[in-house]
Formats: sequence, C-alpha cells, structure tokens
Amino acid sequence: MSIVKTEAGQRVLKDRSVPLTPRQRSVFILIDGKRSMSEVLSASAAMGAADQDVERLFELGLIADEGPPAPVEAPSAVAAEVAEAVADPSARSPMQRYQDAYPIATRLTAGLGLRGFLLNLAVEAAGNHAQLLALSPRIKDAVGADKFAELDAALNNR
Repeated sequence: MSIVKTEAGQRVLKDRSVPLTPRQRSVFILIDGKRSMSEVLSASAAMGAADQDVERLFELGLIADEGPPAPVEAPSAVAAEVAEAVADPSARSPMQRYQDAYPIATRLTAGLGLRGFLLNLAVEAAGNHAQLLALSPRIKDAVGADKFAELDAALNNR
C-alpha cells in the first residue's frame, strides 16, 4: 500500500502549523502517494527515521494509507537499472547500492574539509542511486582514484 498526504497534511506542509521533528518532516516530505511505507523508511534511514516517526504522522492525521500504487513510467536511468536487476537477479538493487554508497560518499567528501563543502552538500542532497551516480565523477576528481575505488564498487554493483 502506498501512503498519501491528507488534506490536513497538505495544509500543514505549507503552513507548518503542526510542529514536527526534523526526522518526521523529512519522512513527511518523502510521502508522495507512490511509495510504500517501507520504501519511505528505507529512503529516510540515513536521517535516522523510524517506524515511530511514520506512526506519529498517522496519529496526527497528516497521512493515510491508499490502495496499491498506480504504475508509474520510470525515467530512463531507473529503467536501465531495473533492466540490469532483472538480467542479473543476484545483483544488488539500486536502493541497496545507494544505501551502501551514501555513507562512503559522505565520508569521502566530508574528509575534503572546506574545499569539499559544496560537494558534500550535493552528496547529502542526493536522494537516490541515480543522483549519487551522477555526482561520482566530481567525487573521483576531488578525492582521487585510489580513495574513490571503494565508492565505485558500492555504486556499480562490484
């Protein structure tokens, strides 16, 4: 089942009339009617979100369960990753690769100090595998090929 914002939730998102913790707000923003609860929690796990954050949003009446999500046409990058996963079932999913690569990318860019500040912000803003993969050439240029090898392996299913 997918989760949707209620009318009250839409209003609260705009006017911030209900105080939410940063984790709750992050989870709340990810709810788009296309993702299931497990997908939302997986995507927000790096922020420390937990079941209790979603439950609180339900209690406040800001979100509700909806029927199964309607099929959505996947962007070309995502379609390629899905095709790759189908061709090799032992391969890690894009979400798994993102979850493995994100902490590595954050550590590498944070280690650059002030000169890597903007790159670190870009990494932290990357919300999925495709976005992190798009940043990888910049990360490689900044940290060098040796340090980048660990991130490359996590991103590219090696």
